[in-house]
Amino acid sequence: MSQKHERIVVYDFGSQYSQLIARRIRECHVFSQVVPFTTKAAELKADPPSGIILSGGPASVYAAGSPQIDADIFSLGIPVLGICYGMQLLIHTLGGQVAPSKSREYGRAEMHIKEQGKLFAGVKSPLNVWMSHGDKVLKTLDDTVVLASTANTENAAIALAGREIYGIQFHPEVVHTENGMRILENFCRRICGCSGDWSMSTFIADTVESIRRRVGSDLVILGLSGGVDSSVAAALIHKAIGTQLNCIFVNNGMLRKNEPEQVEQLFGENFQMKLYSVNASERFLEKLAGIEEPEQKRKIIGREFIEVFANTARSIGEARFLAQGTTYPDVIESISINGNPSAVIKSHHNVGGLPADLKFELLEPLACLFKDEVREVGRQLGLPEQVLMRQPFPGPGLAVRHLGAVTRETLAILREADAVFTDEIFQAGLYEKIWQAFAIFIPMRTVGVMGDLRTYDYIIALRAVESQDGMTADWVNLPHPLLQRIANRIINEVRGVNRVVYDITSKPPATIEWE
Repeated sequence: MSQKHERIVVYDFGSQYSQLIARRIRECHVFSQVVPFTTKAAELKADPPSGIILSGGPASVYAAGSPQIDADIFSLGIPVLGICYGMQLLIHTLGGQVAPSKSREYGRAEMHIKEQGKLFAGVKSPLNVWMSHGDKVLKTLDDTVVLASTANTENAAIALAGREIYGIQFHPEVVHTENGMRILENFCRRICGCSGDWSMSTFIADTVESIRRRVGSDLVILGLSGGVDSSVAAALIHKAIGTQLNCIFVNNGMLRKNEPEQVEQLFGENFQMKLYSVNASERFLEKLAGIEEPEQKRKIIGREFIEVFANTARSIGEARFLAQGTTYPDVIESISINGNPSAVIKSHHNVGGLPADLKFELLEPLACLFKDEVREVGRQLGLPEQVLMRQPFPGPGLAVRHLGAVTRETLAILREADAVFTDEIFQAGLYEKIWQAFAIFIPMRTVGVMGDLRTYDYIIALRAVESQDGMTADWVNLPHPLLQRIANRIINEVRGVNRVVYDITSKPPATIEWE
């Protein structure tokens, strides 16, 4: 992203809401960036942001080993907003006192605004805010102005006179806080002076220019899976450099029904990209023959993918860049409470373990975007909704939704059953409302009866879960008539199945996938 745009930096102290704060700032049309709490004032001074937000966190600011901050950031003249732990930290760092509260405050609280100022301009009083703290500020600084209080917290919001430094004990970023977005907008616009020029159209224009400048006349290789991230990355890079982009699509035989054809048509024909589509289905099936253990299946598929990808890459020529669909949550995950600033990307985004003779520079044009922003970029680039709203799909594909050893015949059964399930979820208007919905093949036969004949066929399990991030998930209570219709279609249309069951286990204790 071009550095000419306004920017709010969010210091991460381990809060579960750090990403959400960054998201909310972007909803104010201001670019936001999460940084580790170890980031020094000198680093900010070299490239000054428009404002600084100190996030919440699980620690107590006075506890040994708790994350602290470089006190010099408060002398940079850059507006600061401390949220929860962030408020306590700025008071603690500047000489005030924070201690355990006699009464902890969790959940909704009624807050009374004593002085609106810039932060609470246009915000009514009283208002319900969301609290989550056991400590509170007992002793403030000499120049402290108390802006708001609750029955339990006399310093629910404060400002340091003449310094554009603010602290709030509540969480404005969560939906439970009334006028939370107005408060954040006030910080961005009234206090930091941001005009709000961050948008996906400006991002696309800036990124296209940046890619052209960086790549020059060199070649770029991208591993295209057909998923949201790699698809949008391909479309964006293609807009920038056209035929210098070489996409490699490896069909490992574990894909969903008609998926290879759809990828080839969309990117090869519609977008007219240079697409190297490699059908390695037989190779993968041979390597998986007789393998039942899930992790072993994953390793075999990963190893074979790297080899097929590498062989294809060699045939393309001297490419300088390897493009990946890395997104901002992947980067943020590496900014841990240990203060590690390195961008260690999730392995499922990496074509990791490439041979030594293939040395690439990484090109990650989506690395500053959240998922919904990636989808919006894709829309503006003309990608269809069926690609942009695609549910998560594991790298090893259907192989880890097929219990036991994979065979060509049983994989075909699973593929057809999964297609029926997906079709019915689409027809019911539920596809975009569900995190994941898929079929699982169980290599166990049960007795059934069809007409007057006894059958002895396989079991298909159905799984549908709702989740925000995949870390926890709850099963979806699908309408019984829909489940009945799905089961009837699978048994009638998919030969080899005579029983369908529905998984009603949450995560935890189960995982979303069965393997």
